[in-house]
Parts: sequence; C-alpha cells; structure tokens
Amino acid sequence: MAKRWIKRPENSTWGDWGEDDQLGRLNLITAEKVKQGIAEVKEGLTFCLSLPLDYPGGQVINKVRFPPVLKPVIRNNEPYFNYFWNKTDPNHTDIGSDDVVLLHTQYSTQWDSLAHRGALFDVMDSGEPQAVYYNGFRVGEDVVMNDKNETKAKALGMENMAFHGVQGRGVLVDLFSEFGEFPRKEVGYDDLMRLIEKQKVEIEEGDILCLWTGLDQMILRMKGKPDESITKACAVLDGFDPKLLQWIIDSGISAIASDNLAVEAVGKKVPEGKQGSNLPIHELCLFRLGVHLGELWQLCDLAGWLKANNRSRFLLTAPPLRLTGAVGSPLTPIATV
Repeated sequence: MAKRWIKRPENSTWGDWGEDDQLGRLNLITAEKVKQGIAEVKEGLTFCLSLPLDYPGGQVINKVRFPPVLKPVIRNNEPYFNYFWNKTDPNHTDIGSDDVVLLHTQYSTQWDSLAHRGALFDVMDSGEPQAVYYNGFRVGEDVVMNDKNETKAKALGMENMAFHGVQGRGVLVDLFSEFGEFPRKEVGYDDLMRLIEKQKVEIEEGDILCLWTGLDQMILRMKGKPDESITKACAVLDGFDPKLLQWIIDSGISAIASDNLAVEAVGKKVPEGKQGSNLPIHELCLFRLGVHLGELWQLCDLAGWLKANNRSRFLLTAPPLRLTGAVGSPLTPIATV
C-alpha cells in the first residue's frame, strides 16, 4: 500500500478489497445479495423513489446548489426547439426539439460519491497530514480541478458505482411515524435500535438502509417553494453519537439513503477542544468505510405500502448516471415489492 498510504484510518475498509478499490462497501452487494433482493418481490409493484429533479425548489435547503435549467441545442444558428425543418427543405414535414441541461448533480435526489467528502489524514505515518479521500486517493492528483475550473474525479467518480450496478436488497426504517415533522429529532443509537425492534426490521450485511423521515412529504407539499421551516423539520441521525457510528461500522450495510438533506444533522460545529468533521457520518461513511450516501429520496409512498403490508424489505435498483469524473449524481431509484 506504499503507493498511496502506509497507515489507514481507524475503523476503515481501506485496502480490504484491494489497493485500488473505488467501490467501498458496494463490494458487499454480491450476486447473492442481488438474489436476496429479487426474492423480496412478491407483488411486482414498483415505486419511484426520486423527487422531481427541480425539487425541493429555490435554495432554502442549500445555498450553493441551483435547480436544473433546460435550454435548446443550437442548430443552424438558431434554437433547435419546436424547430420546423421545412424552413430548409419544403418537403420535410418534421418538427424537432433537442435540449441541454445545466444540472447541479446534488440539488435533488442524489448519491454522494466517495470523492464527495475527504479529510486531512497522515496516510504516510510521517507526522504530516495529507488531503485525501477514501483509500488514500489524493486531492489534486486523483480528484482535480484545472485553471478553467473544469473538474474530474480520476478516481472514485460516479462511473464506478454505475458500472458496478446498484441493485440489491433495500431495508426501510420508518422514523416519521415515531417522530413526525416537529420538533426535529436527532436520532441516536438507542432511538434507532428501539425502532428497528419495534418495527421488526432485519438488517444484514450488504443491505442498503433507507431511512424515511417525512421530509419528502413536506417538500412535495410545498410544490417547489419551500420556506425556512423545512430546515428544522423531521428526524435526522445524530452523527455525534459514538454508539450510532459504531453500529454503522458493525452492521455491514453497503449504503444509506434518506429523504432528508444529509442523512445526519447539518450546521453543527465540531465539539470544543476536538478535531474532526462537522458531518461525522459523512466522514465515517464516505471517507473511512466507503459507504455511499443517498439524500433527498422520495420514500413516502414506499414507506406507506410497506407499513400497510407489514414489510420492510424490497428490491432496490438505484444506479447513478454513468457520468465519468462526477463526485455526485442524480438518480431515479426504483423499489420493487
């Protein structure tokens, strides 16, 4: 491992699947896990788990991400949209449209790549921390931006996740039914274990954990015009609970997805006198474990059906765009029950 690191972070999976691994715990979604997911299909019903990609709307949830903008392709020096071909050929009766999208990859329903969140860590055990991502891939060497502000994750880009495929057994825990919309609840280990037991949820290694908080319902209800209340609503995980972090380590889950902004509470500060991340679940999952995080999924319809049918497991199909070098991606996940 001397190429990129000598020392790996505590409780990490660096090197477990090889020196150049870029998948992390997606490696646990084996052919057997896919078959387990398929075995959960009893009715053949499907649920779209993506919000409309122009939701939540505005920038209340995140100030640096913007809704998608659609524009026409330019053809023959004019917009190729509702384009009448008979202007250039009287016998040509077709009308055509072709568009371009400016898309912030993490504005709406999304996956975080393993190049979304890194850390300063002494990978060479020299006393000099270096800026690295999962498995020691380097800032400025493997994840780069040129003088034109063009970016590329030469390692850990979304194309790796897409090519591997994200299809396996999803397991849903319903936080909304317990905690509602207000006041916001930071869910720790004890809360989560109590709900898992109460809802008779079974979670095994390689499963994809989905957490329904009800924020998706609020987003849909606000119809693209959310107000500030949405930033203080619905349950979030308590990333500063060490027992919860240890459970994520021990559980062997391959990925986590939720209907809220960041799975965990955002806007918190690193505790006084300590060094570390203000998003400890992101640091643990993306940087150390290689657990991809999904955010702003639409889980409400699936959650309602699962509750009504006394189930928690389903087949989840959730590949990102095969967009080379991207550090995040929109997606349209599908649950099949």
